[in-house]
Amino acid sequence: MSEKQVKEITSRDVDFAKWYTDVVKKADLVDYSSVKGSMIIRPYGYAIWENMQKILDKKFKETGHENLQMPMFIPESLLQVEKDHVNGFAPEVAWVTYGGNNKLEERMCVRPTSEVLFCDHFKKIINSYRDLPLLYNQWCTIVRWEKTTRPFLRSREILWQEGHTMHASEKEALDETLRMLKVYEDFQKNVLAIPVFTGQKTDKEKFAGAESTYAIEAMMYDGVALQNATSHYFGNGFAKAFDIKFLNKENKLENPYQTSWGCTTRMIGSLVMVHGDDRGLVLPPRIAPYKVIIIPIGNDEKINEVLNEIKEDLSDSLISYKVDNSNKTPGFKFAEAEVKGYPVRIEIGKRDLEEGLVTIVRRDTLEKVKVPVDEAVMKINELLINIQNDMYERALKRRDSMVYEADSYEEMNEIAKTKPGFIYTNWCGNQACEDKIKDDLGLKSRCIPFENNEPTGDKKCVCCGKEAKTKIYWAKQY
Repeated sequence: MSEKQVKEITSRDVDFAKWYTDVVKKADLVDYSSVKGSMIIRPYGYAIWENMQKILDKKFKETGHENLQMPMFIPESLLQVEKDHVNGFAPEVAWVTYGGNNKLEERMCVRPTSEVLFCDHFKKIINSYRDLPLLYNQWCTIVRWEKTTRPFLRSREILWQEGHTMHASEKEALDETLRMLKVYEDFQKNVLAIPVFTGQKTDKEKFAGAESTYAIEAMMYDGVALQNATSHYFGNGFAKAFDIKFLNKENKLENPYQTSWGCTTRMIGSLVMVHGDDRGLVLPPRIAPYKVIIIPIGNDEKINEVLNEIKEDLSDSLISYKVDNSNKTPGFKFAEAEVKGYPVRIEIGKRDLEEGLVTIVRRDTLEKVKVPVDEAVMKINELLINIQNDMYERALKRRDSMVYEADSYEEMNEIAKTKPGFIYTNWCGNQACEDKIKDDLGLKSRCIPFENNEPTGDKKCVCCGKEAKTKIYWAKQY
């Protein structure tokens, strides 16, 4: 990375799309590959994903889930068992038709998701209510043949996790669906510092084959929505299609109830677009691979002595750090640290050390403070807590300032044309209105929230004027 490259980041207020591409490239999160539509996740980007995996995997295991691994290929006959499901994914499926030089007797798709594989397995291992619940998860790659791709947001090859569970009762499965949605919501808020709306998707937008889908909807800096996680309740539709049955406590055969839920590396894209600025990436401390970047300015005995002291104190406090000992100029090192979004920067220079001080800089606000060497790590611990909280509050304040209520179609139209963000309206629940809003205004339904979802005002649908059934969020989406 040259000094010129560090400085050349398009302003996000001038061209948000170009700014996003500049940041993910210059922060060294991704690179483009020779495989069209697929990205190379660079070590720093992958380290963020590893932290996401580590934190979420711990949550999944604490809630009783076990990891396993399914095949990546699905025979066409297996995919066809649940018709709604296959029809929903048909446009995005990649097919394998040859094995070596031989044409396959049955073509296989590269998994776009794994419901049918899990069901095929569940049929073999579920016999009694004593076998339930089955709480499984896998971390894997999927393929969806997207027409338009962007790093992290839409890629043909996607890193993700997918949970799949089976339950003896409808209530237990519904509880699981909402429990895992809550896990995602807590992760977004308390780890990624991203405020989200949670709620139910419309029938049009629900997952193919699901009875109901629930989603985590985040707003990016530019007001556009990004769906960061979903949780699906399948009822026993898949179980019936795959003839999965178990003996219940009354010794009668019945079909179990199913859920699935997942999130992907697109969450890295949301981190960039919610928190980043014109200097580059800004990472919340709880997800940052390195919470502290240490930059020695010069190389003498005193600087090295203080460097080693601070490194030891950081290690004792379990604070991850990185030292920039390169031969680059201090100005370049500072700029590079800002591009990469390390939450805290420590500058160890000869002039400060003459007074027994080091300089500490917080990335989110770029505020600088000089502190005694022996108080540096204590100050950093305090800053890391403040940075995490402040980043969330700033993101929440911005999001809430870009949520608008519309009581009429004319008002909704005016907001859509002049103000980026989410629009909250009454809705009758009919897909015809949903389609019209998308065609006319370019807005898609995001979710029906769990709370404060009763129609307000004249209680008429914002689109057709008929009686409204609920309140709903609309927005443009990535």
